[in-house]
Amino acid sequence: MTKPIEHASDGTNQPISTDVLLSADIEQNINTILKDLGGSDDVIIRQIRSVGSTALAAAVVYIDGMSDAAIINTFIFDVLMRSMHHASDYSEHEAAPEELAEKLLSGIGSIRSVHEMGKLYQSLLSGEAIILLNGSDHAYRADIRQWKGRDVTESTNQTSVRGPRESFTETLRVNTSLVRRKIKDPRLWLETIAIGRITKTDVTMMYLNGIAKPSVINEVRSRLNAIDIDGVLEGGYIEEQIEDAKYSVFPTVFNTELPDNVASQLLEGKVAILVDGTPNALVVPTQFVSFVQSNEDYYQRAVYASLLRILRFISGFISLLLPSLYIAITTFHRDMLPTSLLISLAAQREGVPFPAFIEAVAMEVTFEILREAGLRMPRAIGQAVSVVGTLVIGQAAVEAGIVSAAMVIVVSVTAIATFTVPAYSMSIPVRILRFAFMGLAASFGLFGIIMGLFTLLLHLCSLRSFGEPYMAPLSPFIATEQEDALIRMPRWLYFKRPSSSQKSNRNRQQKS
Repeated sequence: MTKPIEHASDGTNQPISTDVLLSADIEQNINTILKDLGGSDDVIIRQIRSVGSTALAAAVVYIDGMSDAAIINTFIFDVLMRSMHHASDYSEHEAAPEELAEKLLSGIGSIRSVHEMGKLYQSLLSGEAIILLNGSDHAYRADIRQWKGRDVTESTNQTSVRGPRESFTETLRVNTSLVRRKIKDPRLWLETIAIGRITKTDVTMMYLNGIAKPSVINEVRSRLNAIDIDGVLEGGYIEEQIEDAKYSVFPTVFNTELPDNVASQLLEGKVAILVDGTPNALVVPTQFVSFVQSNEDYYQRAVYASLLRILRFISGFISLLLPSLYIAITTFHRDMLPTSLLISLAAQREGVPFPAFIEAVAMEVTFEILREAGLRMPRAIGQAVSVVGTLVIGQAAVEAGIVSAAMVIVVSVTAIATFTVPAYSMSIPVRILRFAFMGLAASFGLFGIIMGLFTLLLHLCSLRSFGEPYMAPLSPFIATEQEDALIRMPRWLYFKRPSSSQKSNRNRQQKS
């Protein structure tokens, strides 16, 4: 039967019995659980009493909605009831709890003992069922977790024309299974820890033993264990805690929601971090070129992939520098323009009351507002509002003489070029630095842009991700890894793994 629950909270902050060992008295254990959990309505306690006795012999504790109630009713409870007919008091039969655990193990497949209340609560609140036996100073936790989750669907943020359509979900074990389906090797090891003093969020570290560097694995493990925070609700909590350059605008932790992307990087000796409740995986160490590469590059011919990758690099430079180049040339270096183009631009700007810098900043800020509004609005109207708003505002601004038509073209091309960057986390630094380069162009012209590029390059070369150079294999230049840097060479030329993997296991394939 289900024990009636009484809410006993008196408004005081009572300490939780996390370090207390379980008692051999089942009544005492149940009272401790009820007190620590505040008699919550979703905590179900089903009790079994010995035949011909009022003494409590066993109990099953679980969270309603997180555990499989069907298994509890049809198997666990049934085994316990039948066992009560053979032994009415476990204190007289020391082997009875172990024998009962073996019976449960044959039907469930995952039964482990627990001795501390803290671990009991962690298992219970993770969806496992707790089996308490009278006369035993330890309980058994049955992994019968079951809750409603999102099905594996196609990614909406990282789309591709060719390749797998599946993406990660918010369920940790579903995500790990998606990766294991692609890497069926016993060297794929998983380590799971709970992070968050209150949330106790499961965080899993995945790596290929013998391929990933032990120094990188130990560093990732050390940084995860060093996190002391009250809660982890998304992978971003972990990313900010473990990244190297905490004040840099560039991400030093790669994130993706594609299982095939994670599998390919694990094969290169990297470490993946999956957080329960997050449909994204973090990958470390990472390099700058990884943010420009797409998983689709490896599913089509090398010539096509190389051309598209070069196009992305060019688009990245356009997104970063086009507004600043327009400002510098129209403000300081008009003699660089052909006479006809100069006359056309002068005619357009004749009635514009603002300098080119103010004009560009106003248009960029307006477009960023429209972009953010399109993301936050309902999907059915978000894109329509952003596109229509851009067209209407741009056309009205030109007709009102606030901005020139050339500036509208520059801002539009810049915005379109931003969307060619596959990784959203890399497009944000480009958008931020664009305003910095616009300020340098307005102050010093092309000289300011060149100095800004030198500073940016020095900053990128100084970054490291978990001990590995951020700009590798470009800086330091590694000749043997150029087949998958700026371009992608044919697959039959991939003989070695990147230097981020162990030196003793660098061969991808044998030379023919």
